[in-house]
Amino acid sequence: MDFSYSPKTQELLDKLIAFRDEHIYPNEAVFSRQVNEGDRWAAVPVVAELQALAREQGLWNLFLPEPEYGAGLSNLEYAPLAEVMGCNEWAPEVFNCGAPDTGNMEVIARYGNAEQKEQWLKPLLSAEIRSCFAMTEPGVASSDATNMEATAVREGDEWVLTGRKWWISGAGDPRCKIAIFMCLTNPEAGRHEQHSQILVPMDAPGVTVVRPLTVFGYDHAPHGHCEIVFDNVRVPYGNVILGEGRGFEIAQGRLGPGRIHHCMRSIGTAERALELMCRRGMQRTAFGKPLIKLGGNFDVVAESRIEIEQARLLVLKAAWLMDNVGNKAAASEISQIKVVAPNIALRVIDRAIQMHGGAGVCQDVPLAEMYANQRTLRLADGPDEVHRMLVARRELAKYRD
Repeated sequence: MDFSYSPKTQELLDKLIAFRDEHIYPNEAVFSRQVNEGDRWAAVPVVAELQALAREQGLWNLFLPEPEYGAGLSNLEYAPLAEVMGCNEWAPEVFNCGAPDTGNMEVIARYGNAEQKEQWLKPLLSAEIRSCFAMTEPGVASSDATNMEATAVREGDEWVLTGRKWWISGAGDPRCKIAIFMCLTNPEAGRHEQHSQILVPMDAPGVTVVRPLTVFGYDHAPHGHCEIVFDNVRVPYGNVILGEGRGFEIAQGRLGPGRIHHCMRSIGTAERALELMCRRGMQRTAFGKPLIKLGGNFDVVAESRIEIEQARLLVLKAAWLMDNVGNKAAASEISQIKVVAPNIALRVIDRAIQMHGGAGVCQDVPLAEMYANQRTLRLADGPDEVHRMLVARRELAKYRD
């Protein structure tokens, strides 16, 4: 396996790091101020300004492997770019590489028909609109997606959608115009052929955003994570993606790349935390010495570096396998990284918080919000326990004889 960067990746990586250092970091305080001025659920002006600059520099839609839509990079080539964009919560949006839009664009690009691409993919690619993915439900254990109770029933040339969804990331944004609604459409079919994914305009009658949900107290405005009720929502039958009963097929195609993106962003977050930890430890003095020389902090820094390197190599291996042997063959490694990356990021962030003392848990540094976000990732896209179960099953299958 060769993890060296291609010339194209290296060029983009250099540009991305320079953009981060020159435009993202200096504007973090601006972003925070603008979010908290007036309507928290309005678009943030500095993001739009930086998006225009990113497009000018060719740093746009980097995640899409299809060259007609994006940069034409493989999973392995995109991985280090995602890491750089993991420096804070909103940086990926600047490059139109933020979830859940990335996954939704991948779905429509790969599985959507020409009309769906024209109506929804085109404005998403240009960041004219944003989107959300409605799958998780409050009434059932959504770690087993076959529990899903939301339904779509065909009536003539229409679907009638009913259900309650929550943790719908991005639904709070006023630019969110389309949801991909995963629901039960074929209850008599096989276990993984019962569900479909259907495009639902957010302004369709019967779609009600009930409330934003907080993540350890953070509302992540204007992005948000919302609870939504779909009450007899009618959409054209042609809004189904790929076909009836193919929801899980689409999900498997979506989740593999999405987990690479999440995990590399987690590693980028861990790198940012380690940098903050080291700078704080070298600049702060206690008991007549720099903090870094107290309490075994050399070991703390060393352990953080070791863990980050281990996690990065495992993610790159998973990306290489996806590119060369396919998502199915890489299933164990994809689950492994989904467990490893957020947990290692949490450990590094926790050490950085400890090095900062009281400052580490307040808004003056980004560590507290980083911690909240990474802790949430242990639940999003499948909880740790589900991924560990998958890894164990594949390991035990080697010894069936």
